[in-house]
Amino acid sequence: MITQIYNATILTPQGWVKGGSVIIDDKRIAEVTKSCHLVAGVDETVDAGGCFLVPGGIELHCHGGGGNDFMEGTPHAFRTAAAAHLKHGTTAIFATLSSSTLPMMEAACEACQTVIDEDEDTTIMGLHLEGPYFNPRKAGAQDPTIIRVPDTKEYRHIVEDYDCVRRWDVAPELPGAIGMGRYLSDKGIIAAIGHTAAEYPDVKAAYDAGYSHATHFYNGMPGFHNVREYKHAGTVESVYLLRDMSVEIICDGIHVPSTLLKLVYLMKGVERTALVTDALAVSCSNSDRAFDPRVIIEDGVCKLSDRSALAGSIATMDRLIRTMVQQADVPLADAVRMASETPARIMGIYDRKGSIQRGKDADLLLFTPELDLQDVYSMGHLV
Repeated sequence: MITQIYNATILTPQGWVKGGSVIIDDKRIAEVTKSCHLVAGVDETVDAGGCFLVPGGIELHCHGGGGNDFMEGTPHAFRTAAAAHLKHGTTAIFATLSSSTLPMMEAACEACQTVIDEDEDTTIMGLHLEGPYFNPRKAGAQDPTIIRVPDTKEYRHIVEDYDCVRRWDVAPELPGAIGMGRYLSDKGIIAAIGHTAAEYPDVKAAYDAGYSHATHFYNGMPGFHNVREYKHAGTVESVYLLRDMSVEIICDGIHVPSTLLKLVYLMKGVERTALVTDALAVSCSNSDRAFDPRVIIEDGVCKLSDRSALAGSIATMDRLIRTMVQQADVPLADAVRMASETPARIMGIYDRKGSIQRGKDADLLLFTPELDLQDVYSMGHLV
């Protein structure tokens, strides 16, 4: 099946191409042209009407959607959540597991691997473990009864017995965290810092040990603060000082205000900033109940019922892009790159996803001039 999407404003690695075409041959991008003329041998043509054709979104941090949470640890939950977010522009997703017991981690690993093995064109790229090795003082919405210090036997078992783990978030100041970072890096797994009270010496030690990414930047970590009469740089400033450390921001316009979204963009740049939803099961659904009974939905965001902390979002990929453009005044091309190219590079899948180029997977989004999501293509298939 050969499809030509023509008369599109296409975002390529070289910039915008107006009035161009993308030729899809089965699941791959066969050609990107500057012409809207129809080519011979095409089975289907789609007139984009001048709309923006951009790479599919790549989600680094998402707990669920469509009423299902990845913590349920079943293939059904994984498939349902991924399918729900796909309709909103997430064409590749790293399923996120909140702090969990060992049996819960094992069940999630088994479910994730089953979906990857059985579903040829699944959007699930692997598993992201958010915890349980966190600082209790920065637990946020993580279950405090499950949070613990790194357990070498436990994390080695998960990594070595399951092939699907692609990222693990840890508070670097915990005993054993530096050794865990070296181990994860040696295994090709992204080590990230999160839910931490770390100051510069801890963050720098983590970076030197292989931690390369900061989880939901500004959330679950301190910024500039006083310890009695003395001023201290927090985790936030420490990450800014480490120029090569990448960050992710929950771009729902609530977790991080627009002024700070703009600051992250200016300080870290497109190449080191990824947009994430941190969405819970209630996203992309009609439900108003979260998987975690402690969580409520209020003011368009998930919170702990005592309102002591935000607990995740109900955002979707298309909303992330709109928020960066409309609230943070970031150019559309840069917002899209932070939702596609940058996360693809961070997770090592840029060879096949994250940009509109010949030979790559035909994961494409079509946005109207008002930035409403019109069409989603996943592996060349119109969703």
